[in-house]
Parts: sequence; structure tokens; C-alpha cells
Amino acid sequence: MIRRNRQEELTGFQEGGPYHPSYDLQTDFVMMYGIHGNLEERIGAWKEKGYVVHLMTGVSWGGYQDYLNGKIDGRSHWDEAQKNRRYDNIIHGTSVDIPYMVPTISYADYLTERIRPAVDAGVEAIHLEEPEFWVEGGYEDAFKREWEIYYREPWQAPHSSADAQYRASKLKAYLYTRTLDRICSTLKEYAMQKYGRRIRFYVPTHSLINYTQWRIVSPESKLLELPGIDGYIAQVWTGTAQTPNVYNGVRKERTFETAYLEYGIMQELVRGTDRRMWFLHDPIADDPKHTWKDYRTNYIRTLVASLLHPHVSRYEVCPWPRRIYQGEYPREGGNGKERIPAAYATELQVVLNVLGTMEGLDAEWLTDSLQVGLLLADSAMYQRNHPDWSEEATAFKYDGTEVASALGSEFMELLDWSPFYGLALPLLKHGAAVRPVQLDNAGRSPGYLDDYRVLVLSYEYMKPESSGLHNVLAEWVKEGGTLIYVGDGSDDFHKVREWWNQGIKKYASPKEHLFESLGLEAALEAGAYAVGKGALAYLPLHPAQCAVRPEAGELLRETLDAALAKVAGSWERKNGMSLRRGPYVIAAVLDEAINEESYELRGKFVDLLDANLPVLDQVSVAGGEQVLLYDLSRAGEGVQLIAAASRIDQVEEGAGGFVFTASGPEGIQGAARFLCPHKPKTVSIGQEGDSIRIPLEFDWDVESSTVLLRYANHPSGVTVRVIW
Repeated sequence: MIRRNRQEELTGFQEGGPYHPSYDLQTDFVMMYGIHGNLEERIGAWKEKGYVVHLMTGVSWGGYQDYLNGKIDGRSHWDEAQKNRRYDNIIHGTSVDIPYMVPTISYADYLTERIRPAVDAGVEAIHLEEPEFWVEGGYEDAFKREWEIYYREPWQAPHSSADAQYRASKLKAYLYTRTLDRICSTLKEYAMQKYGRRIRFYVPTHSLINYTQWRIVSPESKLLELPGIDGYIAQVWTGTAQTPNVYNGVRKERTFETAYLEYGIMQELVRGTDRRMWFLHDPIADDPKHTWKDYRTNYIRTLVASLLHPHVSRYEVCPWPRRIYQGEYPREGGNGKERIPAAYATELQVVLNVLGTMEGLDAEWLTDSLQVGLLLADSAMYQRNHPDWSEEATAFKYDGTEVASALGSEFMELLDWSPFYGLALPLLKHGAAVRPVQLDNAGRSPGYLDDYRVLVLSYEYMKPESSGLHNVLAEWVKEGGTLIYVGDGSDDFHKVREWWNQGIKKYASPKEHLFESLGLEAALEAGAYAVGKGALAYLPLHPAQCAVRPEAGELLRETLDAALAKVAGSWERKNGMSLRRGPYVIAAVLDEAINEESYELRGKFVDLLDANLPVLDQVSVAGGEQVLLYDLSRAGEGVQLIAAASRIDQVEEGAGGFVFTASGPEGIQGAARFLCPHKPKTVSIGQEGDSIRIPLEFDWDVESSTVLLRYANHPSGVTVRVIW
């Protein structure tokens, strides 16, 4: 049985340091972080261990002091550091000399030259991480120059009007699109011309949901128009998914639901294209103040949330494994710090090896969940500031609940991004499989919307890029789609200078043009209307109300019911969802849901989130819980590897038993469960290529006909021989 080879690049991780056996995770590829120091030496060390080697570096910030201080071209470039309206530099982290940058042509050319040695060193791909321009920025001399070039008019302070803010953010997205295009095109040509080889470029980026909520502008879907970009990494992890939001008037962390929505929009970003996507997971977080129990709980929430999106089957299994396997974090109860618990380390190895088997598996929903697309556009990032919001609000970043509370409800809405969550959570909490759908892609990919029968839309927190999108939506509805539009027209950004109010078009909002495209009156009353073979349901309510008022959330659900009735459809409300991917069962039950019933599974399952890989006859998933299981009824015949805390690429079966080689990080307990046609008589273990064999104890489960083996992992591999 041969499983996979590393050239498939199904799993990987990023690490800035040199090779070390304690975090040799045995994935397919490693991303060397940073273009500093001994790059060739670091690349060579990981290549020697069999990894496909990529490079990753920050594109909006980094250790670029030589450029800032004029050592490259004799001119200071501090006028390209992002600045807020008080003209303070916007700094990455705590180091005052690492600002976020305005991506000028000069800066793009500087990065190109800094990255060129990585091409010479033979990396196979380059990841340009986090192209980010803060909404509060736009006051830099460099940006003012770019404004005059782009708009052919004098610069306007972004805080001076909604129009200025919207136009500033559009320009920010354009500038990073231009920069990435320039870097990738130049270095791809260089690699082909000098070495005759194709090098790939990827963009690790937060989700559109997170960037919008955190008030950051990034190119997101615009990168699909660049031939030099080969795909993305979805940087979704506990740090993004634990951002609080509001449901039924309660503001708190909803890690599973937020992660589910974030991974969803990242899947939809590339669905229907030829671009590659990896989903990121992080077994800890950037914040070092949590316990291992807390890290594990939230890791499982994000992991399971990602697996419920079956169109993506590649994963960055963790960033910075050194901080996971060598770091120390607070003990429960606050008594000092501790290294990773042995059981959690083994669980992580099981999971990351399971992730390497997801490619090509058939997917089937086990719960009859209504698939609902929630349309979301890049322009949501352009509406995250307003002239009426205070100076303090403009300066606010990530974590300032006390400050936000003092600013009142208007800024709390800004912080929580309640209009979006007001449409997502009332449906998701009642069992609809809500997935954010990239509205911009409807104009790029013919048939992009065809996978959905129900779409939800509001222009109170985003705007359509072009009128052509309404032609696509209208055709989709007339052919049988159900569209729910929610909005009261109160958003000040309806007045920005855009296509719906320029030239001969004099619409008060893009909604009016949409309704006209559907053949309906602009001044439509609330209700559901037949449109061709499909239907439009209109709820004239600001979507933020659906987050803060439970009765408004219920009104949204009732509007969905009424719309489905127009097309002879319906949906059964549930408190969770379950998906089968090949032999794997992924299930989650939500809290704050329609009821508190558990989700029950019966059969023969292996719990993949337990270091002991136990065999279970019954699994009960309660509210707020998630599971990842292997269904033994799908295992096949003969010897089958069910799961292992090691990389096992090949199993050789003979008449008297089987043998395999397991590789994993040094110091981590290995475990493997196999389906086995006969009870083993003996099991022995030895180092790869070593003639000395040591007897190994094993656990035989009669009812499932499986054997559990435990052993010490080693990067160079241990060979296990099972005789029956």
C-alpha cells in the first residue's frame, strides 16, 4: 500500500530556524521564513531531510531597515511607512523600526532584489505573506503621490468623507495588487530565463472576513486576475477565529462559527479556478498566555471547521513548530509553565498525518443541511472607517474592549462588524450550512453561483464592483435561484462616487439597480416575489439588527422560509452539521442553537482526536463539541492503516504479516492503529536499516479486528514488523 509522495505538497509548515529533529514533522514541504542571514544553509538542511523547500517572507513589513534608512539607493524611504491621521507610524509588533509599508514601485523593486537569491538557491515556490494596508493609514507622502497619479486629482484625507475613505481603500488594494504582480512577474521571468524552471508564487493571507473586521485592506480576490499568482494560504487560526462577534445581542468569542465562516470564504475564493489553496491550522496561538488545555480546545474547533469545507484538501499544519514543541506555556492553575503534554503532541501528529490523506476523497453531507451562500465582496474592506467616528476609534486596533465600550454603540458595531454576522449567525445557529460566497468571482467565473440554490445579500456593508454582477445574479434567480436581500438603504457609503450614481445612472443605491435587473420595482415592499423560476425575498432591515435583536434574527429565518416556499422548497432547522469525507466523519454541534440535542453516531469508529486512538461503538456530540472520526466500515479489506502519529507512506503485506516504516519528530510518542485480518503473534521494532529487532507490545481489539501499536518516533524512521 503506497500512500503519497512529497511532490504532491499536501501538507507543510513554516519555520524560520534551522533544521531540528524535535520539529521534523514529516510533512511534504517546509516554508523557510525570512530572506535574512544564512538562507542557503537553512534551505540545504531541510532539503537534505527530503523536504520540498519553499520561501516565505512578509510583503507589507519585515526587517527592511536598509531600504528605509537609505542604504540601498541613498534616499530615506520613511515617507513610505504607513501613517495614521496623527501622522504616527503604524508599526508591526513592538519594534519601532518595522513599520507597515506603502507599496511603491521602488519598494516592489527592492523586495524583488532581496528575494532573488532565494530563486538562485533553488526554492520551488515563494510565499509573499500578508499584503496589508491599514484602514487607518493613507496619510503618507508616498500615498498622497500615488493618489494623484491614480485618481488624477488632489489627495483627500481619508477621514474627510465616506467617499474619500472608500476611494483610499480601493487605492490601497490596487497598490498591493500592483506590487505582487511586479515581483512575481519579474522573478518568474528571471527563473525561466536563467535556470529554465518554473517557480510558483503564493500569497498567505487572512480571510476577507478577518481583514474586514480587523480594519485592514488587502487585494484578496483581485489576485485571481494576476497570472503570476498561483494560489493562497488561508491564514485562519485561533488568533483570528477568537475575535468576538455578536449574536442575539451577546458579544463573545465564537471560535468554531467564526473559523467555519473564515475557511468558507477562503474556499470560495479559489473554487472554480486553477489556483491552489492551503488551509492553515495553529495548535497554539500568537498569544503565549493561554494553557495547553485552552490551546487544544480552540485548535480542535478550527480544525473541524476547516474540514467541513471539502473543496480544499491541502493544509499548512502549523506555523512555527519550534514554539509548539520547544516552547513553555502556563500550567493549569497558574503554577509555572510546562512543555507540550505528551498526549497532545501525539494527537497533533495523528491529525497532521490524517490531513495528508484528504485529497481526492468523496464528500457527502450526513445531515440534510440547507446550503446557503452569503455573498461577500472585497469592497467590505473599503467601508471600515467614517468621518463621524472619533479620533480614538480611528486609532483603535485589535484588543480594546474597554476603549470601545466608552465610545458607545456606534463604534461597537464597527468593532464587531455586526451587519455581516447578523446575516450569518442566525442561519448558521439553526443548522443552515452558511458559506460566504465571493461576489466578485461571479463576474470572473461563468457558472460560479450554480452550486447554490439560496443566496443572501446586503449592500449595507459592501458594494458591488460592477453593474455586470447584477446581470449574473438576475440570470441565476430567473433560472431557479432564491435570493434574500436584507437592507434599509441607510448606509452612508451608498453615496460614494461609483457606477450606480455616475453618468446616466442615478440610483440612490446599488440595490435599486439590482431590483430593476430582476424586473422589480425599486420601492419594493417587504415580502417574497416570484422572479422567473426563482424568487426574491426582501427584508427592509439593517442587517446589524439581526445580530443585536433576537426577534430580528428570527425575522431573517422567517424571510428565508417565505422565499423557499415560493419555489416549493423548505429547510429543516438543526443544531449542527456532519460531513463524510471518504472514511472520515466530521461533525459539530453548536451551542446557542435551536435546541440542545446531541448528535448520535453508531457503528465502529476510531477517535482521531485522542492519542490512544480508541475504537468506539457510539459517539455522542453535545452542544459546543466537535469530532473527527474514522469509520471502520469504510476501511476496506486486508491490512489497512487507519491512523498514525507518524508518516507511514508504504505498508508491505505478505502471507505471514506486514511491515512498515514510521517517521516522526524526535521525542514524541508514536502510535498507529491498523485494520488487521489476523491477531498478531509478535510485533518487533528496529531503526531503519538496523538488523537488531526489539519486541513491541500491542493492543488487539477483537470486535474491530484492529491492532494499536505504540513506539518512540524518530525522524530517520523506525521499522515495525507484525507477524500473525
